[in-house]
Amino acid sequence: MAVMEAAFDPAYGEAWNRRQVADALAMPSTHALVVDAVGALIPDGPGEAAPAGFVLTRHVLDEEELLLIAVMPGARRRGVGAALIEHLFAIARTRGTARVFLEMRRGNPAIHLYHKFGFEPIGERRNYYRMASGERIDAITFARSIE
Repeated sequence: MAVMEAAFDPAYGEAWNRRQVADALAMPSTHALVVDAVGALIPDGPGEAAPAGFVLTRHVLDEEELLLIAVMPGARRRGVGAALIEHLFAIARTRGTARVFLEMRRGNPAIHLYHKFGFEPIGERRNYYRMASGERIDAITFARSIE
């Protein structure tokens, strides 16, 4: 939750609360990966490494949906986000995933990371996200094959 709170600007209302995360993780198809500041996976349980980023995904049939990705502001542009996506792809392949989907708000700077990993826009939802100010922002859906 510390990564979530630090990574998401409250103006966009993108962060999930503790209950939303717990409810998602209670489903057997939802998975989380957590990495340290050098992009190494942090296994379950207490450890010495401080979390620097995480992904939360949902797997259904041969598809994986990236629900959330977050990187601590001090760890950005240091390969942590790239490491998260690489770990996600590797683990998703072991689950038989053929395609990974994600959705983001228009104007999200993470688009550069998604393009770097071959995600292509496949759809749009007009006025989907509501900012704290009440302003509406479009959502863009992306997909990438990982076969």
